[in-house]
Amino acid sequence: MRVPIVEKILNANDQVAEINKKKLDDAGVYAINLMASPGSGKTSLILQTIHSLAPSLQIGVIEGDTAPVTIDADKILAAGMPAVQINTGGECHLDAVMIDQAISSLPLNDLDLLIVENVGNLICPAAFNLGTHANVLIASVPEGDDKPYKYPNIYRGLEVLIINKIDLLPYVSFNMDYFRQGVEMLNPGLVTFPLSCKTGDGMAGWAEWIKQQVLLKKKG
Repeated sequence: MRVPIVEKILNANDQVAEINKKKLDDAGVYAINLMASPGSGKTSLILQTIHSLAPSLQIGVIEGDTAPVTIDADKILAAGMPAVQINTGGECHLDAVMIDQAISSLPLNDLDLLIVENVGNLICPAAFNLGTHANVLIASVPEGDDKPYKYPNIYRGLEVLIINKIDLLPYVSFNMDYFRQGVEMLNPGLVTFPLSCKTGDGMAGWAEWIKQQVLLKKKG
């Protein structure tokens, strides 16, 4: 019975995800689902993105966490952008119902971009559609170059890959060619941005990509 039950849960989730996407489309908001393992730099990337794009773009953030802490959301609020914290109660991922509830707490009509920071995990988040327009994964150099081979599902469902902490390449064992080969087998031609949230290297390309997606959403 396990498979039918799982399918029923995912089908119900997908229905709410479609509602979420319509709300975002009606408001002209471009939304991304930001996934990564713990410590890869999700919040750092969000803060750098805000720094790069504000005040030309208004950015809202949904912060997902397994525990009732507001550390990351407080950082976003301190940067001058609205944020909503979701406590999953121990669940290893966000789902469409959680996002639906969080959206209602944001000034959606005033936003250009919504960033959903999913729970730090390379397995569960890949299975749940949130209603966002793009799935973005951060893979950081210190995690190692074998992650596409160990966690293929999350790489298959991506629109964008960010390789963070490239400033550490001289100091850790990370074979970029081997890593990219694994990614290419799973997701040929995937849009990829190598960058460093610490030094700012490569952030311009990521920020420009975001601007173009927001512009297309406003036109569309």
